[in-house]
Formats: sequence, C-alpha cells, structure tokens
Amino acid sequence: MPLKQYGDLLATYLRPQWSRVMLLAALMFGGIGLQLINPQVIRYFLDAARAGSAPGALLVAAVLFIVIALASQAVRLATNYAAENIGWTATNALRADLALHCLRLDMPFHKQHTPGELIERIDGDVNALANFFSQFTIRVLGNGLLVMGILVLLFREDARVSIGLALYVVLTFVILGALQRYSVSRYAAGRQASAEFFGFVEERISGTEDIRASGAEPYVMNRLYHLMRAWMEKRRAAIVLGVLVTNMTNLLYVTGYGLGLAMGVYLYTQGAATIGTAYLIVFYIGMLNAPVQNIRQDVQDLQQATASIQRVRELLDLRPQVQERSNAVLSGGPLSVELANVCFTYMDERAVAAKGESSHSQPSAVGGQDMVLNNVSFNLQPGKVLGVLGRTGSGKTTLTRLLFRLYDPASGSIRLNEVDIHNVALDGLRERVGMVTQDVQLFQATVRDNLTFFNRRIGDDQIGRVLKELRLWDWFQTLPKGLDTQLAAGGQGLSAGEAQLLAFTRVFLRNPGLVILDEASSRLDPATETLLERAVDRLFHAPRRTGIIIAHRLRTVHRADDILILDNGRVIEYGPREELARDPRSRFYGLLQTGLEEVLA
Repeated sequence: MPLKQYGDLLATYLRPQWSRVMLLAALMFGGIGLQLINPQVIRYFLDAARAGSAPGALLVAAVLFIVIALASQAVRLATNYAAENIGWTATNALRADLALHCLRLDMPFHKQHTPGELIERIDGDVNALANFFSQFTIRVLGNGLLVMGILVLLFREDARVSIGLALYVVLTFVILGALQRYSVSRYAAGRQASAEFFGFVEERISGTEDIRASGAEPYVMNRLYHLMRAWMEKRRAAIVLGVLVTNMTNLLYVTGYGLGLAMGVYLYTQGAATIGTAYLIVFYIGMLNAPVQNIRQDVQDLQQATASIQRVRELLDLRPQVQERSNAVLSGGPLSVELANVCFTYMDERAVAAKGESSHSQPSAVGGQDMVLNNVSFNLQPGKVLGVLGRTGSGKTTLTRLLFRLYDPASGSIRLNEVDIHNVALDGLRERVGMVTQDVQLFQATVRDNLTFFNRRIGDDQIGRVLKELRLWDWFQTLPKGLDTQLAAGGQGLSAGEAQLLAFTRVFLRNPGLVILDEASSRLDPATETLLERAVDRLFHAPRRTGIIIAHRLRTVHRADDILILDNGRVIEYGPREELARDPRSRFYGLLQTGLEEVLA
C-alpha cells in the first residue's frame, strides 16, 4: 500500500492530538536514553570494584543505577498511558467517521451489506489500528534509534562487534520485510471472513422466529459451520506466518547473542577489554533483543493494520448514488409535487461490480419490462392529497423512496414547488418531506427521545402542544412515566398502533410541507385505526399540507383529492377522486362498486 495512505490516515487522526503525540515522543525518547545510560553505570561499578575503589564511589554508582531504573519504569508507565489515550481517541474518531459515512450511503449499499458485517467493519477493523495510531511511528522510530544508539556505543568499544551486530540487524529486517509482504493478504482475508461470520449471525438471530417456524435450523447451523471453518482456515494461515516471523526473529537473536557473548569472552581473555567492558558488550547485545522484538511486533501490527486500512479505505471511498448538486431551499407551506416520465429500476449491484464498474453508479433505463416504475407522471397541487393504489409490487413504495431521495430515478424528473429535487440539499429536502410507514423504527431510549430523534432543542411544551393537537395526549398519559417512559430496542412492549402514534407525532414536530403515508394503518386494530384516522385529519388540515397516501384499503383514500392507480410500474389511471368515482368506465369506480379491495393487495 502506498506510504501516502499511511501518512494521510495518521495525519488526519493524530493532528488534533499533536500535543499528546509530542509528549509521547518525548517520553519514549527519554526512556531510550535511560536504557542506554544504565549499562554504563554498571560497567563503571564493575571496573571500579575490580580496581578496589572506595566504597563511597561504589555506593553512589549503585544508588544512581537504582534511580535510573525507577525513572525508566515511571517513564514506561507514562508512555503506555499516553499511547493508550492517543490510540483510543484516534480510533474512536475513526469509528465515528465510518459510522457517519455508512449512514450517508444510500439504500443500495445497505441492501448489499448486513448490519453485522458493518459492525465488524466499523469496530473490528478499527480495533486492529489502535497500536498503529498510538505507537507505531514513534515506536519504530524510537526502537530504530535505540538500535542505532547501541551500535554507536559498541563501536566506541570495538568496531568489529558493532559491524557484526549491524549486519545481524540488517539481515533480520530484510527477512521480516520479506515475510510481511506475504502476510497482508492473509490478514485481509481473515478480516473479511470475520465480517461475513458476524453478518450471518446478526441476520439469522434477527430472523429466529421465521427460522424456527420453517424448520430451517439445520440449514442455518450448516452454513454457520462452513463460515466458522472458512474463518478458522484463513485466520490460521495468518497466524502461521506470524509464528514464523516470531521464530525466525528468535533464531536470529539467539545466534547473534551467542556470537556476541563469544566475542566478549574472547576480548576479555585477550586483554583487549576490561571485565566491565566485556559485560557492557554482552549487555548491549542482550538489549538488542527488545527493540528488534518490538520492531517485529510493530511489523506484525502493521500487517494487520494494512489489511484493516485497506478495508477502511474501501469503505470510505464508496460514494452514495444520491449526490447533492446544490443547496436550493424549499419554501415553507404545502409543497407541490410534479413527476415527469419517471423511470426507475433496482440495479443488480453484484452484476455491476462484476463488470468492474462502481456498485453505486447511476442506474440506467434499460428494458421497460425490468422497470419498477415506467414513465410515471402526475402533478399534485399544494395542499392536495393524492391516494395511490395498486397491487403489491406495482411500485407504490418505490415512488415514495424517490420523493425522499433514498434513490434517484433512472430518467425523468421530480420537482417540488417547481424545484428539481436534485438541486435541493438533502437535509433540507428531508426536513420538508415527512414519511410514516407501517414499520416504525424505535430506539432504546425514552419516548421523548424517540419523538424528537434526540433533538434537545424540541422542548416538552412543544411536544405537549403537538400531542394535544393530535388529540393523543390522553393516550400518552397512560404510559407509565409519560414522556420519560423508557422504550426497549425495536419498540418491544409497544403495539403496532402505539408505534404508529409515535411516528405521527414525529412528523408533526417537524411540520413538513409534504406528508407521505405508506400503508401506515394496514396492521392496526379498528380502535387504534380510528384514533389514527383523527390524527391523519389533523395532519392534513391544520395547517393544510400536501399528502400522498399509499393504501391497499379503499376506505383509506376517502380523504384524497386525486387518485393514482399503478400496475406493474405504469400509471393505468389518474384523476380527481370524485370524477373517477362517478365515471362508470374508470377502474376506481369498478373497485368502489364491487368492493374488491383484495385486487389491490
């Protein structure tokens, strides 16, 4: 991987912590200095003792050795604390960026990747970068300087020893570098297998009821065993290379230490060095093990970090299909809606990726029979309500997703208040368009937070006014702690109707100019549906808002001004509801007369 990518990542997440990084560097280099000094004190002590120096001088040397040793341990403790602090801060910032990036990627991406896989990508891959952020550069530099310092000090004592050890260090690094090149792909494969495993587990656990009801446990367990075995085999390949690096380093160290020890003994027996100098040579050779082992560990961490960085970069390089072109703002009040010859198809992203194209490229209008929407056109005036009818799979829900810009059409245009929605800022668009579906997403938080989406600027008084306006206040007062009632993840403990009431309140708090109801009452009991119908009336009439109601039940669209019927992605009927209801030739008239609501299902 290009060095620039390493540097860019370090600069992005370490620059805000530059003062901590400088402190960490100072601590590490101070620790290196202390490590190099202490052997000199021991050498002095040995030579002074052999020469019969005064006890006072020996005592001073011993105290100095203890002080330096204690200071070295204190510096090491401070270094570890600073490094962990930097690593956690950097990785948490990267996790936040990855999570935000995934939230901004559009629906095709999330249809292709399971939540479990994304959790592993956001958290698991980033965990492997902790040492890379906190210590890698400084540790490699520091350990390199420690090796250089040892070689320089040994050169002062005997050039032959220094040159021999320098060759040993160079040989070690060459071998480590060669092994590192083969390890990156294996670590990357292991990380991918891990992501696939966690994605599979998350998806199957969330579908436990359906799996048990259909007797699919044996199939699920069989797939689980295959994924675990694939993960084990890829992980084992990476570990084997890591063990090979460790054993090779140890072999080289033992060989070098044995040769160094023999050279020290030889110099002492030949009278070319004192006992203190011979000890110093052997001690420094022994000290080489730590920085070389550290560099070996850093290389191994880099192998894992490189694989993780590649996967992180792949994720960050993905771009959503839905792009903001400008920052046009929609005016207040009810919005007009105009669709002109809109076509859309859900592109097969795997087929696109197989062709080497971007999986998030703009879909093209190919083959009318593959279109989910085909040349759909209508014009909805501000403050009017459009009822959309059609069989399942006719394109009703897809129509709402285009209005919300979860997807972009393959061709044609969509305009709100005569402004092309491609020119409207996404935040502004979604602030002015509200949507209520039959599946309401609730979070593990209080009712207040679920209503406001954690927006602290919305006060309880404003929530209370909306609840009273919707005539829902009495219902909310039945909750154990009112707005402070804690909801479980996924809204467990609430009925479908109660969840829908929360969703309607959310929309009211945003006060959008266009409200889309997508089968919002299809799963409700009659009592709750009546309560919800009153809320819908208030939603569209106080003040007037433009509305689009997607329904299977004919009675759901009784308040609509216009009716649009879809079939296989095409508009087969569109016009004012009252005129269609009086026209014996219209499809809507036939449905009303026969009451065949099932043809819409």
